[in-house]
Amino acid sequence: MSPEEVRSRGWKELDIILVTGDAYVDHSSFGTAIIGRVLEDAGFRVGIIAQPRWDSPEDFRKLGKPRLFFSVSAGNTDSMVSNLTPGLKPREKDAYSPGGKTGLRPNRATIIYSNRIKEAFPEVPIVLGGIEASLRRFVHYDYLSDKVRQSILADAPADLVVYGMGELQIVEIARRLQAGESIRDVKDIPGTVWKMEVKAWKELKERGKKTEKEQKEQDVPEQKYGKTTAETAEFLGEYVEIPSFSDVSQDRVAFAEAFRKYFMEQNPVTGKGVVQPHPKTVIVQNRPMRLLTDAEMDHVYELPFTGEAHPSYTESIPALEMVKFSLTTHRGCFGGCAFCAITQHQGRTIASRSIDSVLREAKKLTEKPDFKGIINGVGGPSANMYGMECKTWEKKGACLDKSCLYPRICPALDTSHKKLLELLRRLRELPGVKQVFTGYGVRYDLALEDEEYLEELCAHHISGQLRIAPEHFSKRVTNAMCKPGREVYEKFAEKFTTLNRKCGKRQYVVNYLMSGHPGCTLEDMIEMAEYVRDHGGYTEQVQDFTPTPMTVSTCMYYTGLDPFTGKKIYVARNKKEKVMQRALMHYRSPANYELVYEALEKAGRLDLVGNAHKCLIRRKKG
Repeated sequence: MSPEEVRSRGWKELDIILVTGDAYVDHSSFGTAIIGRVLEDAGFRVGIIAQPRWDSPEDFRKLGKPRLFFSVSAGNTDSMVSNLTPGLKPREKDAYSPGGKTGLRPNRATIIYSNRIKEAFPEVPIVLGGIEASLRRFVHYDYLSDKVRQSILADAPADLVVYGMGELQIVEIARRLQAGESIRDVKDIPGTVWKMEVKAWKELKERGKKTEKEQKEQDVPEQKYGKTTAETAEFLGEYVEIPSFSDVSQDRVAFAEAFRKYFMEQNPVTGKGVVQPHPKTVIVQNRPMRLLTDAEMDHVYELPFTGEAHPSYTESIPALEMVKFSLTTHRGCFGGCAFCAITQHQGRTIASRSIDSVLREAKKLTEKPDFKGIINGVGGPSANMYGMECKTWEKKGACLDKSCLYPRICPALDTSHKKLLELLRRLRELPGVKQVFTGYGVRYDLALEDEEYLEELCAHHISGQLRIAPEHFSKRVTNAMCKPGREVYEKFAEKFTTLNRKCGKRQYVVNYLMSGHPGCTLEDMIEMAEYVRDHGGYTEQVQDFTPTPMTVSTCMYYTGLDPFTGKKIYVARNKKEKVMQRALMHYRSPANYELVYEALEKAGRLDLVGNAHKCLIRRKKG
């Protein structure tokens, strides 16, 4: 991170410099750390510029000019999410900054960092990565500006975007530039996005329209693009063109169509490339990169991470404290929740580490001087999809026409928790390990499929509370979310209570709930409030839906349409209604009385105001 550290390694220059909006933490839960260690493992000299000042190019010059390229990431989260609440107010804390300080990264960090790099080193290639770039790779709705924005690659002065989990892509890019290839010629790596000139795309399409006879007669390389007519036709057959920026920024139906088309191509086995024309460039996404194999996953997570923040920091990094003694077991999620972007970033199929690899990492945790015997998390995007697979994944990837878990669990999916149970048991047996907790991230509909797992979870792996995410109790809303309905939740809650009683423990479920999701009306929120009133579970764990790029829910929020059926869906866009929806979940709070009353009045439900048992709020005297 400093010129002194570069010199201490005996290096005169760096090959690659990673720029990130997060503090630098050398832990495998942090994307920059993984990419840095993977590149180092491949033989490259890597530097990191963390949370640079962005008002001038000076901070971007401090490690000198990299020999190959800069790689830029906003950090572990989109910078808008890091900086702003769902109400677009500045957050009071940034978990990825020293001491939780705010203001250490700009909004649209990826674009701003790229501009400063281009000022400092105009000729050095720039590769974008991380979740901000990955999920803004096509035209997208931007909640901060309430506008449709171009692909981030059209807005930033960069050469490539690495989308998804980028280990394989970034090493291939580095090796090809190391071999002397120009960044302008690196256009065929899966899991990357590049730019084509508008004129070139139009000419390619014209060449692709030629008849078979014309192709044979003119089957010589075209001088400018190096493709024969037949090769051009083959190239066009490997890509799907979706509605352009001009189309989708003016037509919400076209926006939904573009979303549906690129969503259907995010399968690493069957997916094609995607082309989206913009006014001044054409964005070309290559087909998705394959998943890491189990052996590759093991290798990545066993690289020599220190598990610590860089020693230059004098204050702790809150995000590290949350994950320092946790273990990542797998990537991907086949849950398919409409509001979640994991499908578009990590994929719907599961890539798992071996049990032995996880145990080796756990053993290293036990050797840390500040380890107190508690592993506080075991899992991935979900806690209990480890080792699960479907017999169709190897040949065709995840199905495009149906979900694995909604509206019901697919019978082709192997929902056995056997491998996870073996891992948890072996972790508990490790010398120095007192407790192995899984207090969050459990997909409860899956857990119901394996009572042995659920019983063992209750007996050994919960510290008083299990946090789960039913999100809502209105069928209309859970359908829009692609989540199981409340009957599944009730079945789980009953089984959870029974099993805790059996093992002699008093443990509780804490629900995560959501307001303001597309499809959710005031009536739906009142239904949820009544359900909570009647069944308990009043919680402060309520979040207002935040539209983030590339999720199905964000597409619905902007267009008012289900992108897969074309059917209209209700969206609460009015700020006052969104506030009222959230207030209904905190109906007991005196601060929310006026909002709750107004919401009940607007919905024609003043029968819920008064002193009767069923009432949500009391009627004020006078």
